[in-house]
Amino acid sequence: MNSETSESVRSSAERENFLTSYIAPIRISGISQSGFPLICSLWFEYEDNAIWCATQKTAKIARVLSENPKCAFELAPNEPPYYGVRGQANASLHLENADELLERLIVRYLGNKESKLAKKLLDDTANEVAIKIEPTNIFSWDYRKRMKA
Repeated sequence: MNSETSESVRSSAERENFLTSYIAPIRISGISQSGFPLICSLWFEYEDNAIWCATQKTAKIARVLSENPKCAFELAPNEPPYYGVRGQANASLHLENADELLERLIVRYLGNKESKLAKKLLDDTANEVAIKIEPTNIFSWDYRKRMKA
């Protein structure tokens, strides 16, 4: 993986920690058949140098990534000070263990599987697909020091 930064060099250990601990949706962009980009926000987890998401098999992002696995992603807070990780990647869809991934994501983002939303999401796990995003290039930036004042 290539790496470059805008202000401070973030080590691969710092990037790894960020990807593991950051809990907000990831933005994934794929190229649709029309040639226009499509962007989607999904819950994710990071494991073994890959970003994993879950969505319905019929979701537009799943279709787009199955047709063209090249994608881009970004993880960054919306509020200042700005910092984060973005990159380019190849995506693949996986049916096996997608339901288990969804359960982990629900616990990661909602805290448990007892809420109405959690139960609604778990009602349709037969139609779930896992998206594996394998970064080819990662870029990080950190404007926290510059924006402190």
